[in-house]
Amino acid sequence: MNQAFRFELSPNEGQRKALAQHIGAARFAYNWGLERSRKALEEGERLPSAAELHREWNRWKRENAPWWTEVSKCAPQEAFRDLEKALKNWQKRKSCFPRFKRKKLAPDNGARFTGAIKVFSRHIQLPRIGRVRSKEPTDKLLKLLEEGKAKILSATISREADRWYMSLTCEVERPDPKPKEVRSEDDVVGVDLGLSSFAVLSDGTRIEAPKPLAKRLRLLKRRSKQLSRKEKGSNKEKKAALRLARLHRKIKNLRRDFLHKQTTWLARTKPVIVVEDLNIKGLSRSPLSRSVADVGWGTFLRMLEYKANWYGATLIVAQRSFPSTRLCSRCGHLNGKMPLFQRVFRCEACSLERDRDLNAALNLRAYGLAHLTGPTASSAGSDAPGDSSGGGTALLGWSTSHGSLKGEAARRQPLGG
Repeated sequence: MNQAFRFELSPNEGQRKALAQHIGAARFAYNWGLERSRKALEEGERLPSAAELHREWNRWKRENAPWWTEVSKCAPQEAFRDLEKALKNWQKRKSCFPRFKRKKLAPDNGARFTGAIKVFSRHIQLPRIGRVRSKEPTDKLLKLLEEGKAKILSATISREADRWYMSLTCEVERPDPKPKEVRSEDDVVGVDLGLSSFAVLSDGTRIEAPKPLAKRLRLLKRRSKQLSRKEKGSNKEKKAALRLARLHRKIKNLRRDFLHKQTTWLARTKPVIVVEDLNIKGLSRSPLSRSVADVGWGTFLRMLEYKANWYGATLIVAQRSFPSTRLCSRCGHLNGKMPLFQRVFRCEACSLERDRDLNAALNLRAYGLAHLTGPTASSAGSDAPGDSSGGGTALLGWSTSHGSLKGEAARRQPLGG
């Protein structure tokens, strides 16, 4: 499988300049190719491929880009491949039309290398740049390379504020994990994601989100205002921009550290994990967009998916139409709409009162139990296991009353977001 190893670099002054040149060359080539593609569309021609753009670039650069001899050919070549991929996604309606990259926008500050890339102890060698010192040990990757269990495919350099990072994409041989044995119903855990609490598990565990953006929003606004008041192009403006970028980097690192720890803990300790297929793209357009982005649901689901494969856990994704919040976890009665401010679930049939998130987590757990026991679990009168509160039978009652899960009950869904 493909796995990325990310290291923070410690380049000297000359290497910093060379890394910045490669990032600038990749951005320039991407924008140059995008302009050619837009002209082709306006003239009714087909979009050029990455190879065609690279051949045209080789002819154009000798007269118009004298700096091309200072950078590796990989920088523009990989940029054209990224552009081709973005255009294909646009044609398949998977994304919007590509936009021009900006110099100061952090996600655009990157360049990819292929070819002669070598890893040494505390050093990584790149084409045209040479050995760059790493702040972090590279022994783990170096051992895999020496044993022949890993092969470097590419290296991507990026800049976040005043720090440099390198991500090595490798083809790694990982032993097939031994699937975790499900010995009891307690091994199936429903995970309900929320905003008041990041996640509530069906066993009652409540995980609170750090919310790094919400806690530092006031400081973020202050530093943004300080930057806007500085004279354009002055040294004070550069210092203010660096302070703001460092704060953005800290917020991102705090969020990713939390998500990595929680997903690793779940994948290692829980044999079966049941989550919802959330419409994160739709929620990002709602008034709750800032809060949704701050908790990082999309990144959490993506991390949980590949870590479950790593550690042998089973991940079950409930259908987006499954009403985990409105379904009673005891009797299976389906209530009406529940506004967000209503934090306690009250069943209209059996008068059950339970925390809204815990009720949804129990319903997700019942969904997972029905998935594991086969298609007969969603039929009336089946012997599907359930907990003492009726969580196991609630799913069955809803399916027989409303028929939404019959036929394709509890089937695995691709992750949303």
